[in-house]
Amino acid sequence: MKKIVGSALAAVMMFALMATGVFAESNDAMVRIVHASPDAQAVDVYVDGNAVVEGAEFKAATDYMPVPAGEHKVEIFAAGTKDNAVISQTVTVEAGKAYTAAAANTLEMIELVVAEDSMQATEGKTKVRIGHLSPDAPTVDIGLIGGDALFSGATFKAFTDYKELDPNTYDLEIRTPDGTQVLDLSGTKLEANMVYSVYAINTADKLEVLVLQDSMVMPSEMPKTGMGGASESTTDYTTGIIASVVGLGVLAFAAYRKRTAH
Repeated sequence: MKKIVGSALAAVMMFALMATGVFAESNDAMVRIVHASPDAQAVDVYVDGNAVVEGAEFKAATDYMPVPAGEHKVEIFAAGTKDNAVISQTVTVEAGKAYTAAAANTLEMIELVVAEDSMQATEGKTKVRIGHLSPDAPTVDIGLIGGDALFSGATFKAFTDYKELDPNTYDLEIRTPDGTQVLDLSGTKLEANMVYSVYAINTADKLEVLVLQDSMVMPSEMPKTGMGGASESTTDYTTGIIASVVGLGVLAFAAYRKRTAH
């Protein structure tokens, strides 16, 4: 997935502040975009006519991006085109809040599903919610294998409330209300002081989960599930961002000097 920046110098400063954890309060909201439409091809995303994402494949998710508070027109096109938007929707965001905007449902009925995200957990706790984004999956519960449900009655396009838990590795499952297991999530690791969204995606016969971190500070490891989660160290992640920022800065400054020299 490729992000597009309108002003290189402004973007460098913005990402530098975010990478070092000193992103100042402003009139911006934070928005990330998730491609959760199982039969849709790669897409480009435009906000108010400006490209912000290119070539997003199914299951791709952006980092949080700053967006000015207020109303915005979000358009999603097949990658490489700008005719016949598959989604054209107005979204309103508030300053200081964070959101996930997911392109969901099958391509024939694709739509933008927007949820407000939480960014903080109680000290020493972990916080998690479930988003049901599988278009043909039934109503489901999520709970401990052989135990009580943590989340009940999740239907397509629904986002549960967040629930705070003790940090631990949990043997979870997605199941129908009658107790039939739909997906085994044994070994789901939830770390202290972190906030997660667990999205049920894909079609019912290929159901899987996409686990995203909602808090702004990277954990020592990304959440792991029985479906095979990612793992990335904080140091490597931060170093990579800072290196990218420095590289962008050099390129932006060189371009600026070249323009002003004429």
